Amino acid sequence: MYSPLLLPVFIHIAWTGVLYVVLTIVRAPSVWEIGIHKDGVNPWADIEPRISANLSNQFEWPLFFHMVCVILISNAALYSSTYLWLAWVFVFGRILHSLVHILTSNVRLRGLVFTINFLAVICMWVSVIVN
Repeated sequence: MYSPLLLPVFIHIAWTGVLYVVLTIVRAPSVWEIGIHKDGVNPWADIEPRISANLSNQFEWPLFFHMVCVILISNAALYSSTYLWLAWVFVFGRILHSLVHILTSNVRLRGLVFTINFLAVICMWVSVIVN
């Protein structure tokens, strides 16, 4: 039985895979000396720690998103389109959070974007518990 929730779950998993690929690419100069500057410096040295930290973040709060989605997928009686909407808010919020985290050093903006993800998952859980 197909659940519409599988697509946002898959997109988040795919996004995490993209982050692994990007991290591998930015580490290549240090690890494989591919693309290293003539002075021996990795041109991505400044951004690599942010990508690494963001990748680690994909295994923290998103765990609760995946858990609630498993509950909803396994119990179709609980499902409503509101969950799908909240799941997409979470996924797009996660991608936006990654971009803010990796491309800027604006912690305040990153916190605001994280709040989108946080609230989407909280709303999903509260709705599951109430129903």
